[in-house]
Amino acid sequence: MTRWPRYYLAFLIGLGVSNIGNWLYLIALNVFVWRLTESPAAVAGIYIVGPVIRMISNVVAGSLIDRMNKKKLVILVDVSRALFIFLMPFASELWMIYLLIACTNVAATFFGPSSTYLITTLVREEHRLRFNAVNATCSSGAFMIGPALGGILVATTSIAATMWLNAASFLVCACLLAQLPAVKQQVLRTKWSLKEDFHIVVRYLNGQAFLKQFLLLYTVALMLAFALDSQEMTFLLRDLHVSEALYGLTVSLAGIGAVLGGMVAATFAKKWSQRKYIQYGFSLTLLSYGCFYASFHYVLAVISLIVLGFCMAFSNSGYATWYQQTIEPSLMGRIGSVIQFVQAVLQVLLTLLLGVLAERYSLASVAIVFALIAFIFSLFIWKIPKPFFQRIQKGEIAS
Repeated sequence: MTRWPRYYLAFLIGLGVSNIGNWLYLIALNVFVWRLTESPAAVAGIYIVGPVIRMISNVVAGSLIDRMNKKKLVILVDVSRALFIFLMPFASELWMIYLLIACTNVAATFFGPSSTYLITTLVREEHRLRFNAVNATCSSGAFMIGPALGGILVATTSIAATMWLNAASFLVCACLLAQLPAVKQQVLRTKWSLKEDFHIVVRYLNGQAFLKQFLLLYTVALMLAFALDSQEMTFLLRDLHVSEALYGLTVSLAGIGAVLGGMVAATFAKKWSQRKYIQYGFSLTLLSYGCFYASFHYVLAVISLIVLGFCMAFSNSGYATWYQQTIEPSLMGRIGSVIQFVQAVLQVLLTLLLGVLAERYSLASVAIVFALIAFIFSLFIWKIPKPFFQRIQKGEIAS
C-alpha cells in the first residue's frame, strides 16, 4: 500500500474539527433561541432558515466556485463562519440571530463543493476510497461526540463560551487547510452568466445518459431516506414508547454503527470496489430504514439503526469516491450546486408529504412504503453497467 502524504492527516483533522464544531453550534443555538424566546416556533425557524437560504444561494454558488481558487475559498469560508458565530451571542433580537444563521449557511454553501474539489485534486486516485471512508468515520465520530460535548459545555460553562469554542474550531480548520499544497486548477475566466452555466451543466449531463440516470436514482432515493429521518424521533417516542433519555442513547448507538462501518470500509478499500460500496451499502441502508419502521420492539429498532449506520458508511464513501472520479473538476462547483438545489427541494417536498400522510394514516405504514420505494430505486442502480463505475467520465468542459 502506498504511504499517505502527511497533508492527508491535516486535511482529515481539519474536516473533523469542523464537524465537531458544527454540533457544538447546533446544540448551543437551539438552547440560545429557546432561552431568548421560549417559543417552539422560533426554534423550528432555525431548521427552516438554513435550508431555504442554502436553496437560494445554491443558485449562484456553483458558478462562483468554479471561478475562484478553491483552497483560498474554503479558508475564507471558515474564517467567515468563525466571525458570524463569534457574533451570535451578542444578538439580542430573534431577527439578528436568523440573519447570522443565514450568513453562516450562505458560507457553508460554498464549502461542500470546494472541499470536494480539493479532495479530488489533492488525494491520489488510489487513495480516495480509503480517504473518504476515514473521513466518513470522523464525521460519524463527530456525530457521537459533538451533541454530548455541546450539552456538557452549555451546562457547565455558557452558551457564549460554547459558540466561541465553535468559532475557534473553524479557525483551526482554516489553519490546517492553509497547510495543504498549492492547487493547480483551471479557473474559469469567462464572464459570469447563470443562464450559460446552467446550459453547460445540462449539456454535460445530457451527453452522458448513465451519469444522469445514476444521479436521478441516487438523489430521489436519498431524499426519501432524509424524509424518513424526520419521523425517527416520533416513531421511537410515540409508537415504541421510548423515553427522551433513551432516545438520545439510541442516536448514539446509530453513530457507533456508522463509526464501525467507516472503519471497516477504510480497511477494505483496496479489496472492494466503489461500485460494491454504492450498490450493497446504499440498498442495505434503505432496507434498514424499512426494518426500523417495521420494528415492534425497541431492541429490533436499535439493531436496525446500527445496521443502517454501518451500511451508510459504505454508501457514503463509495458515492464520494465515485463523484470525485466521475465529475469533471472544472464543473464540480456548478454541478454540485445543482445537485444540492434539487436535493433541498425534494427534501422539503418529501418531508412535508410524509408528515401529512403520517397524520392521516399510520406513521409506520407510510414510512415503510417510503422506504420500499427508495429501496426499489436503489435496485435500478444495479442495472447500470459495471464500466460506468470503473472509469473517469469526461464531458464537455467550459473554457
